[in-house]
Amino acid sequence: MADTIADTRRLFSKPQNINDAYGPPSNFLEIDVSNPETIGVGRTRYTTYEVRLKTNLPIFKLKESSVRRRYSDFEWLRAELERESKVVVPPLPGKALFRQLPFRGDDGIFDDSFIEERRQALEHFLNKVAGHPLAQNERCLHMFLQDESVDKTYTPSKIRQA
Repeated sequence: MADTIADTRRLFSKPQNINDAYGPPSNFLEIDVSNPETIGVGRTRYTTYEVRLKTNLPIFKLKESSVRRRYSDFEWLRAELERESKVVVPPLPGKALFRQLPFRGDDGIFDDSFIEERRQALEHFLNKVAGHPLAQNERCLHMFLQDESVDKTYTPSKIRQA
């Protein structure tokens, strides 16, 4: 039996500087849903949310964007992802049909606490969906996050990395 000696020398590693330690992460994707605004009066009243994206992922054409979306746009995105992708799409927060009944003592779906609850749930939904590598290739997601308006007559396709 030959005597073997284990090599316990450390691998050479580059010393970390302050920019490496506290600089932006190598890959990041941040999505915030914020600033709800209620628009219109009576039966034409609805709430929009600001959807802000910051990323350094090469698949996104814009590194920062901000668009306004309403709940029906989120429903469209979910339906498109279910139809076109192989991703298991998480549920959206419910429609709150009970809150839409007339003669309620509060503002129903326009009540501040309901809007905030829905905002948080929509942000959670978007971060789950956009964080999925397969969903990131879907044109509908890019359109939803970065185009000023959603073209619901678009041709579904995959995004090719540059």
